[in-house]
Amino acid sequence: MRLARHLTYSTLVVMTLAACGTKPATQGAHVDLSCAQAATTSVDIKACADAITSQLTLRHKVGQMIQGEIRDVSAQDVREFGLGSVLNGGGSFPQENKYATVEDWVDLANAYYEASVDTTEGSAGIPIVWGTDAVHGHNNVMGATLFPHNIGLGATRDPELVKQIIGATAREVKATGIDWIFAPTVAVAKDARWGRTYESFSSDPAIAGSFVAPIVEAMQAEGIASTAKHFIGDGGTLRGDDRGETTLPLDELIAVHGQGYVEAIDKDVMSVMSSFNSWYGDKIHGSKAILTDLLRGEMGFEGMVVSDWNGIGEVAGCTNDDCAQAINAGVDMLMVPAEWKSLYHNTLAQVASGEIAEARIDEAVSRILVMKIKAGLFTRGQPSTFAAEYRDQIGHPEHRALAREAVRKSQVLLKNSDNLLPLHADRRYLVAGPGADNIGQQSGGWTISWQGTGNANTDFPGAMSILEGLTQQIESAGGSVTTDESAEVDAAIFVFGETPYAEMQGDVYSVAWYDQRAERSRMKALKQRGIPVVAVFLTGRPMWVNDILNLSDAFVVSWLPGSEGQGVADVLLRDAAGRVQYDFAGKLPMAWPGLDVNARDRDLPVDEFIFPLGYGLTVDESRPWVALSEVMIGADNSLDQEVFNGGPRGSWRLFSGDASDWEVEATSSSSQSSTGSVTIEAIDRLVQEDARRVTFVGNGAGVSQVYMQSEYPTDLTALNDAGGALSIEFRVQRMPTSVVELRMDCKYPCSGAVRFTKVLLDSPLGEWTKRAVPVACFQEAGLNLAQVNTAFVLATEGDITLDISEIKLTTMPEIRSIASCADLVNDTLLLD
Repeated sequence: MRLARHLTYSTLVVMTLAACGTKPATQGAHVDLSCAQAATTSVDIKACADAITSQLTLRHKVGQMIQGEIRDVSAQDVREFGLGSVLNGGGSFPQENKYATVEDWVDLANAYYEASVDTTEGSAGIPIVWGTDAVHGHNNVMGATLFPHNIGLGATRDPELVKQIIGATAREVKATGIDWIFAPTVAVAKDARWGRTYESFSSDPAIAGSFVAPIVEAMQAEGIASTAKHFIGDGGTLRGDDRGETTLPLDELIAVHGQGYVEAIDKDVMSVMSSFNSWYGDKIHGSKAILTDLLRGEMGFEGMVVSDWNGIGEVAGCTNDDCAQAINAGVDMLMVPAEWKSLYHNTLAQVASGEIAEARIDEAVSRILVMKIKAGLFTRGQPSTFAAEYRDQIGHPEHRALAREAVRKSQVLLKNSDNLLPLHADRRYLVAGPGADNIGQQSGGWTISWQGTGNANTDFPGAMSILEGLTQQIESAGGSVTTDESAEVDAAIFVFGETPYAEMQGDVYSVAWYDQRAERSRMKALKQRGIPVVAVFLTGRPMWVNDILNLSDAFVVSWLPGSEGQGVADVLLRDAAGRVQYDFAGKLPMAWPGLDVNARDRDLPVDEFIFPLGYGLTVDESRPWVALSEVMIGADNSLDQEVFNGGPRGSWRLFSGDASDWEVEATSSSSQSSTGSVTIEAIDRLVQEDARRVTFVGNGAGVSQVYMQSEYPTDLTALNDAGGALSIEFRVQRMPTSVVELRMDCKYPCSGAVRFTKVLLDSPLGEWTKRAVPVACFQEAGLNLAQVNTAFVLATEGDITLDISEIKLTTMPEIRSIASCADLVNDTLLLD
């Protein structure tokens, strides 16, 4: 071993090749992988990776660089193409079954592994690596422990606690046979309008960075490869646009958004994920200046770079399956979920043509192999062999206790008039609000489904809602709980806030919180009766809620606490003897806004605050309350509103229906009406799952429909007076076979319907089209404009396939898109 220290690196490679008895391989030749089982030091591992790479054919190497999604990759695909990796996206499960068991996950991991080491079809036999977004626990797996999202963990200011959380998460991931986690998120969120703000620990680079090293260390100590993401500047985009532009000089970019990566690299993080955002006009995925010169040259990263979901397709001149620029810029593994096969062939052709140098391919593959060797993939055998040891780790009581501790340490007390909190548990309390008994809402996005939508409490075995946690403690102390808002009580605990969202769909135009279930009026009604109100705010970001801060007697920022709702009760309530159980320890990880938008420039983040970063009361602190302004300066008075854009917006929800059941909510990536007459599938138009494919199958059973509905009616009178319209951006994939009706409803059967068949038949097949129907047309057909609760209904008895990317109510429809009311009356003959 002493001798090896004095040998050159190239000599070590030659010696490793000789030890393996190898020489460069031809197609189908045996590849000796034995050095991967023996290498231990970093030098040995790198030499071994290079030695294996030198034996591989170009097909072997390109296969190692491909990462497809489990919905689009079979075990046979892995065997045939020698793929290096698979991932499961948010809301993706074995056999596309949301209720897949741990055994189902392990069985699929085994199938991929066995296929990857099978050389009968010319594969090199290199074990595959499976990546997952376990961003607040193993959040794709039913029954897993769900920890607070990063913003809540940032409020704890407790890196040691977070280190324990990551260890627990890694063990739950191992229980399913998975070996790579796309975490930690190192982002420094500078504009709370960003839909991924809750994935950031703090807006302060030092606070955010303090959590990174413990996470990488704990994860990789468990034998799980970690990923620092998203490199770089994702939290600093203009207007908080998820895939927007970050414009900071390089030294500022590093100072603000790079500290966490320095921490990760110091702990030998195995991979870094490139970011969707641009830097001075260049997409990071195609930027050699960022991915090679900065990340590797200046910051010293030696690991593997993986792209984000179809991120290479956003590089100018590239598509999802064709991007030599991304590889040349420094991307080593290409995350292309569905179009991986054509990417494979295109990349082979680009190497053959010289557009990509084979030396660059070798470099990428060697880095991938280094990660696989370090993660123990060559020595562990079948995933089931190590997963069995961790089978009981999913939702383990110790993990749930850890999550509960994190919940109570993350709660931030902003207001506590007359030291109302903690409440005496032996009294009578109202626990109300849409978040009180909603584990999905308290867990937020990236929870079973990608956006965190479509989940019921029964989808969280072993978890506890905030209502359950409060009830348990109050009743054990001799008190009582009611959910009847008309009841006489000693105080009301009102749990409310943001509904779940994830990237892109979580971007907002201002940080003002808009109620969706009449929360403001319900709290006001309680106060008018003299009932003290404790507001518990579920949120993924600091938000403008000045009116509720003024209204409430106590205000607690609960963030997105996850599966252990009793952690909230721990700080809200005294014990049975009247003693404080746990004091409030949470401190704001981001300053709390005093305005809903920046008063000078709405492109910039809010810069006026009522509570600074680090603020958070304890129960003994008493601060006089000064009434806050309740005027929203950025209120959108244009009357326009989005109904669907990437997903349902605001209070609007997407449904399908037929005579068997008219109200089936579409909350997952694929859903259908009760008889299957209508199917709604999430598809990619510009970005991941930003459109829906609606397929009607006329089955002779009558009308089927798809619609956007809100629980609360909207008055469209002013919109109509301004010449407003319902604007729809769509693409006809299969023309209608029967009359298609477009409606707005005002609590059905109050309705206004027009014929949309001619509009569809006149639209170019397979091309995106925008058409606007004046609201006046629906009024003429009987719509009560003051009580519109369903903004869009598409109904037919026949067949049609239609893609929809945007539905909005607008005062300024594009002139060429407007349909005449006269053309929407009777179009039956068009189908003859």
